Amino acid sequence: MGFFDFVKDAGKKLLGHGDDNEAIHKEIASNSDTMPIDGLDVVVEGDTVILKGKAKTAADKAKAALIAGNIEGIAKVNADELEIEEPSVIDDIFYEIQKGDTLWKVAEIYYKDGSRYTEIFEANREVIKDPDKIYPGQMIRIPNFVA
Repeated sequence: MGFFDFVKDAGKKLLGHGDDNEAIHKEIASNSDTMPIDGLDVVVEGDTVILKGKAKTAADKAKAALIAGNIEGIAKVNADELEIEEPSVIDDIFYEIQKGDTLWKVAEIYYKDGSRYTEIFEANREVIKDPDKIYPGQMIRIPNFVA
């Protein structure tokens, strides 16, 4: 779980208003109550973000990568240098929102039960603030997916 690809022209508009490293750092750190990353260091190189530090869990590492990648202008996130304090098996997958998608529809595809959309919403609260407001190109986690 090192490199993540994202849609460069989609996401939150944070870049180009000063220190891009600091802007992304603040965006990730603003979720520190639910996603602690010790010693977080963010480096923006062109359209790539490099994350460094120590995440408490694999899920926290994935959330940090999703937050950074769902910023307009970012095409890749390298999380190779973001260590995991409590290693665990990741049973999450990543999904790119398509035109016409709803979280209900995504839950039907992956869980065969649209009412489980709340699980997807809760797993992505750092990048989805309202379950009715998702956009094409946005990358999200599908938690607890069993193939």
